[in-house]
Amino acid sequence: MSADEFGTEPVATYDLTHPLDAGTPTYPGDPPVELDPHATVEADGYRVTDLRLGSHAGTHVDAPSHTEPNGASLAAFDPADFVFDARLVDCGPCDSREAIGPEAVPESTDAELLLFRTGWAAHWGEARYWDHPYLGPAAAERCADLGVAVGLDAASPDPTPVGHGELSVEDVDTADEPDGVPAHRALLGRGLLVVENLTGLDRVPERFELRAYPLGIDADGSPVRAVAVTAE
Repeated sequence: MSADEFGTEPVATYDLTHPLDAGTPTYPGDPPVELDPHATVEADGYRVTDLRLGSHAGTHVDAPSHTEPNGASLAAFDPADFVFDARLVDCGPCDSREAIGPEAVPESTDAELLLFRTGWAAHWGEARYWDHPYLGPAAAERCADLGVAVGLDAASPDPTPVGHGELSVEDVDTADEPDGVPAHRALLGRGLLVVENLTGLDRVPERFELRAYPLGIDADGSPVRAVAVTAE
């Protein structure tokens, strides 16, 4: 935690970002994160790192074009669109592949983003991470109806296909799980951003400002440095 000045009020900042390194878990089928020396002080007099990663690596934001054929890409958004008045929704502790129901979503809110804390960041780097909780379709639709962006401390607001985590197809009744990516479609289909793979949500209050700036690329998503800003 560090303190700076936000307006005239002293504030505290909390980093909610998983580090990006060669061990960063990536969504099944996505490219791995690779960091290799391109130039070294010994050979070249300076350092340059060859960085390779997918647009949805680590803690990242999804643009509508991630799932929507005519959805906007990141270039359509102003930097201010990635600063949110956030409200924490505490859903934890959740079970593996548990659907978060619409009852978890407030009936109304003046927040710009609902941030679902499931406790699943504790499993980052484990096979279990891919058996994460997710937003049930009705919960996602309620968020979309409220006109709020969504963030969560898990890999996706939709279930990751079974078999990539600890659980096998024999362990899970997939008849109860939605097909495709209905939560993404509900939110991104209305131009609402989604922030995934957050961490450290046990340290933040119910209301705070979330700053999640993407790289300056015109793409379907981007890694972000997600920072919570709160009154000290």
